[in-house]
Amino acid sequence: MLCPSDTPEGELCGLVKNLALMTHITTDDEAEPIEKALFMLGVEDISLLSGTEIYDKGSYVVMLNGALVGVTRAVGRLLREFRKLRRRGYISYFVSISLDEDKRVVNVAADNGRIVRPLLIVENGELRVKKEDIGLLVAGKLTFDDFLRQGKVEYLDVNEENDSNIVLETSEIGPTTTHVEIEPFTILGAVAGLIPFPHHNQSPRNTYQSAMGKQAIGAIAYNQFERIDTLLYLMVYPQQPMVKTRTIELIGYDRLPAGQNAIVAVMSYSGYDIEDALVINKSSIDRGFGRCQVMRKYAALIKKYPNGSYDRIVAAPVDEEGNTPFKYSVVEPDGIGAVGEPLQPGCIVINKQVPSEITAIDMPSQPPSQLQFKPMPTTYRSPELSYLDKVVLTNTESDQVLVKCLLRQTRRPELGDKFSSRHGQKGVCGLIVEQQDFPFNDWGICPDVIMNPHGFPSRMTIGKMLELLYGKAGVLDGKLQYGTAFRKNDFAYLSSVLLENGFSYTGKDYLTSGITGDPIQAYIFFGPIYYQKLKHMVMDKMHARARGPRTVLTRQPTGGRS
Repeated sequence: MLCPSDTPEGELCGLVKNLALMTHITTDDEAEPIEKALFMLGVEDISLLSGTEIYDKGSYVVMLNGALVGVTRAVGRLLREFRKLRRRGYISYFVSISLDEDKRVVNVAADNGRIVRPLLIVENGELRVKKEDIGLLVAGKLTFDDFLRQGKVEYLDVNEENDSNIVLETSEIGPTTTHVEIEPFTILGAVAGLIPFPHHNQSPRNTYQSAMGKQAIGAIAYNQFERIDTLLYLMVYPQQPMVKTRTIELIGYDRLPAGQNAIVAVMSYSGYDIEDALVINKSSIDRGFGRCQVMRKYAALIKKYPNGSYDRIVAAPVDEEGNTPFKYSVVEPDGIGAVGEPLQPGCIVINKQVPSEITAIDMPSQPPSQLQFKPMPTTYRSPELSYLDKVVLTNTESDQVLVKCLLRQTRRPELGDKFSSRHGQKGVCGLIVEQQDFPFNDWGICPDVIMNPHGFPSRMTIGKMLELLYGKAGVLDGKLQYGTAFRKNDFAYLSSVLLENGFSYTGKDYLTSGITGDPIQAYIFFGPIYYQKLKHMVMDKMHARARGPRTVLTRQPTGGRS
């Protein structure tokens, strides 16, 4: 029902939950038809019974949405026949019926807010969904709703799951089995489902990735260049992962990805890779690895006041010699910055002016010629160069003019920028090295990233090792590989592809030092791993002050970038 991995760390752990795949939140169903169905199935109305009849040894109380409805003396038949009615569509698919043997209560729930999930029905030890049905589904002649209508799939809530015997695979079906999972990987949510081989990782690593996957920079939508967001990070060259999962295909992550396939060498290189720091190839950065764009909105509201005064946007001021001050260098005659112009720190984007004295509502309005204005410009404040990407003029609901300017900044990875693989292995860029100093293999391939091997033993992220092996086999075979949760791994295929192409089936390569030209005296684990660039960048974090605001109590500087 809920994803076991996707929950925050810290105080809110377990309180903030995320739905697993294929779950559904119920809405209210009408109680009257369900009540009629219960009476039809032999439930005796509570208003017609005495106390002794209610507490008889063979009697079970029937509750509908927590309200007492009646009593049944044939509980097995009631459960069986009620489920038949649901499977045939006579009552809502989302109504649940469950038995509490200890309290001798049959609970029927048709209220809202329950989490339900679909399962395949097993009757008399036989799966109701046949191979022919799957063929028709693939061909598009049947839909999921048809399976529901035909009573081959049904939705169960938590209470009814407790009464059921559910198996993961059809091969495990026994005489008491009631349901089979549609797919084992659906116990994970959408974010945890992006992790390849999560069943080979230590479980907290999957939880860390579930948090960091939401911070990865990538493509966000097909209309991402038409939007004006307050702050938007975009990857310049996103790639779909070499090792994908079925969840990735289902949610469309391969069409709007958030990362790049980096060739990774697992080895120690200089002292700048300790504590998970990464050494990155400068030529890879030049070719676009980890490059992102930061789109930031600057806006100004042009108000009209009740007394007739108004805000205005004016052209840049000119001195006696006809020169414009530098801070107005991008402002056009309409008072707004020119699209495509570079903006230096301190440049004015929108040259807005407001009335210096706004008279009270009941005061007589001044003629426009006598209004005095004071400057209130929108100024660009970031320390790095940006470009004015787009200007939009629009009206608000109160019919006031809103000017929006979108500023674009392209950033290369730099020291201190945060990266992460899909296995909770986060690290900052510790060193950027020229390609000629990087090690290379027999084919002349240099890694994009060097990762310290001490990141593996204590973290136990075996899924990351498997991702490298499968990614390497996929590159050599020309096929995308799958690392879906709970699937069996095809190590025979993996080994044969690597060996046929002259590589070791262990994933280790013979590398030559780029500095000395000598062979490195060890075999190096070497291959592609999908890396995400996270939104935490040094440029947004750096902060220094000589003087500024202080707290009243301690007279010390206020915390953070105030």
